[in-house]
Amino acid sequence: MEKLTFYALSAPEKLDRIGAYLSERLIRDVSRHRYGYVCIAMEALDQLLMACHCQSINLFVESFLKMVAKLLESEKPNLQILGTNSFVKFANIEEDTPSYHRSYDFFVSRFSEMCHSSHEDPDVRSKIRMSGIKGLQGVVRKTVNDELQANIWDPQHMDKIVPSLLFNLQHAEEAESRSPSPLQAAEKEKESPTELAERCLRELLGRAAYGNIKNAIKPVLIHLDNHSLWEPKVFATGCFRIIMYSIQPQHSHLVIQQLLGHLDANSRSAAPIRAGIVEVLSEAAAIAASGSVGPTVLEVFNTLLRQLRLSIDYALTGSYDGVGAAIGAGIGAGINTGINTGINTGMGAGITPGMSPRIIKEQEERMFQEAVIKTIGSFASTLPTYQQSEVMVFIMNKVPLPSSQHSMEPGKDGENRNRLTQIMLLKSLLQVSVGFQCTNMLTALPSAFLDRLLSSALLEDPEIRLFVLEILISFIDRHGNRHKFSTISTISDISVLKLKVEKCSRQDSVFMKKHGQQLYRHIFLISKEETNGRAHYEALFGLLVLLSLELANEEVVVDLIRLVLAIQELAQLAEEGLSPFGRCALLALGAAYLNLIGQLLSVPTFCQHVHQVIQSRQKEAPFLLPEDVFGESPRLSKNLDQLGPEVFFWQSKISEALGGSGYNLERLSIPYVPQLTDEDRLSKRKSIGETISLQVEVESRNSPEREQRAPAEEITYETLKKAIADSVAVEEQERERRRQVVEKFQKAPFEEIAAHCGARATLLQSKLNQIFEITIRPPPSPSGTVSAAYGQSQSHSIPVYEMKFPDLCVY
Repeated sequence: MEKLTFYALSAPEKLDRIGAYLSERLIRDVSRHRYGYVCIAMEALDQLLMACHCQSINLFVESFLKMVAKLLESEKPNLQILGTNSFVKFANIEEDTPSYHRSYDFFVSRFSEMCHSSHEDPDVRSKIRMSGIKGLQGVVRKTVNDELQANIWDPQHMDKIVPSLLFNLQHAEEAESRSPSPLQAAEKEKESPTELAERCLRELLGRAAYGNIKNAIKPVLIHLDNHSLWEPKVFATGCFRIIMYSIQPQHSHLVIQQLLGHLDANSRSAAPIRAGIVEVLSEAAAIAASGSVGPTVLEVFNTLLRQLRLSIDYALTGSYDGVGAAIGAGIGAGINTGINTGINTGMGAGITPGMSPRIIKEQEERMFQEAVIKTIGSFASTLPTYQQSEVMVFIMNKVPLPSSQHSMEPGKDGENRNRLTQIMLLKSLLQVSVGFQCTNMLTALPSAFLDRLLSSALLEDPEIRLFVLEILISFIDRHGNRHKFSTISTISDISVLKLKVEKCSRQDSVFMKKHGQQLYRHIFLISKEETNGRAHYEALFGLLVLLSLELANEEVVVDLIRLVLAIQELAQLAEEGLSPFGRCALLALGAAYLNLIGQLLSVPTFCQHVHQVIQSRQKEAPFLLPEDVFGESPRLSKNLDQLGPEVFFWQSKISEALGGSGYNLERLSIPYVPQLTDEDRLSKRKSIGETISLQVEVESRNSPEREQRAPAEEITYETLKKAIADSVAVEEQERERRRQVVEKFQKAPFEEIAAHCGARATLLQSKLNQIFEITIRPPPSPSGTVSAAYGQSQSHSIPVYEMKFPDLCVY
């Protein structure tokens, strides 16, 4: 061997003939089953290959690869392993000269086939599979960095390499199910096809460039589809965990886009399959670096929200689109060619005997919807703050509201679809807002977003209202105080809560000045809802407290106290239609809030009044305290109208207490009355007639002359019809007047227009002169009057320095 190597190095032009001779000997020995000589020939080829790196090595390599292919074609496992080992040695050699015509198609196909070996002996099967994996690894190493070699990233190669590696990953449980001896176990740990396949897959993905990611990921998705590996989710999730940790971070968004496209392609697949894809999406988003979703952020959320809407439709209809048509086609075929054929055709579209798709699909679709919502939260958590704000506005604009008529579907089915869509989108929004942290509330809650969010709070569904409250709490709670108010109580010392309180910033003050009244109004209107439960009152309490901790200056504190006193007055009125629990809950909520805000403000007289009312309630009306109302067995009372004044908080006493500490006494003395807007008409809680009558009642209540005012005019159908007709006529007249003015300025001659404008200017100037004379004319002088033209006397003012005073006035 030493002489042969020396000869080959001395005369490299003979290397191709040496290779051809050895190849001929090896082929003959293989056919004659002389395996000892086969091993000798391969060893000689390996040593020559390792020693010689001349320009004429290409022809020798052709002979070498021909011999390796001959060994791989053999049915003997030992020869296959021998050929693979020689190929791996060759793959690790860096050649000096490129090859333009070398092909590895056969090796990719053969190594992939070896990865799927089904030999009877488990040990032999494991060795063959490992050889196949090593061979694929060698092909990748040999070709991936050489642009002149065959492009290993072509779909024809990736469709063989990637599934072969996944197949060995997939059968990891099979290998672990056997219980070998300790020595065999140690050997297996070193030579496990699963670990080798994972290492090879990581190396393959780590070498992938930007343009090759798609070809590498697509076979993974097809393999998971063909082998139904989405539903257990364990293998699919683990597989994409390997992918996300192996590729370069800047390529993460390409994988996510591939998954989104695959989710769209499986829109009509069973819910467990879609849920598995979404779970993998969630896992991939959690691993991806911040901001790696790429520039198409809204496309990601648009796809997820579209799938959410489709799932709601599937849950309502109980079937996927096209199932009914498939059944009809099957029945038609059954009529023509036999009943059995029609039944089989219909079942092929997804219908199985004895299956009740309605119940099963509702449960599966619910699980899928929860998975989508979780994924939306995972995606949002990887984004920077400004993109999270954009995503929340995007989701909120998808929520169907009465104010946007085009997004509401009529009919009973439409109402169910609207309700489910509202709930799912608000749950998604809540998931995003939980991880949202922003110091500036003006940027966190823009006006358009806040308006639509608060409009949802006026819907009649209690679950939707609760979601709105939780979303607001998530936004406002920037210091993690929310969990300290999970239950409502009148705690005697709030220092044990260890609250994190910071001074209200200028941006927060501007936010409350801009949106404060809007927030107070919706809190008041939500308090009036008859369908509120314990969770609603706890959320209202948490929202009031967090507003006081996070966004409150002196003006906001005064407004919140006025709001709570208005809620107390609301609970005292039996005609509002609240249940005994609702009235007691509102009174208990007010006591808990005023107790807490009193300790935060540290005004002794205010705290004393609150303490006295709480003590009176403990003696005479314990059912007005949160410990009783929100306990396990609440004690309620229907006779709230017979309670004495000592169990209520009085605005006069609170105003007196806070006014002495420098608070705005005038503002404190004005009761809070919410302003009615057009939003109430769009709400389902009140009809238009009720809104008008309530507005008349509020106006009469606020007027100082309400006893002397005439009764309000009765609103009838004829009155409304006349009002509408009159408004239409006025609009027509105004439109006609504007048309005449425009036509006049377009067609009239210039002199006429100039004269008209000059006359108007003269008239305007005369009016202004009269106004100025009235406003700036000094009072008449005591020095007398002067006669004006036409014999009229006119007051004339003489300057003080020209007046002549009597001598008695001069000192």
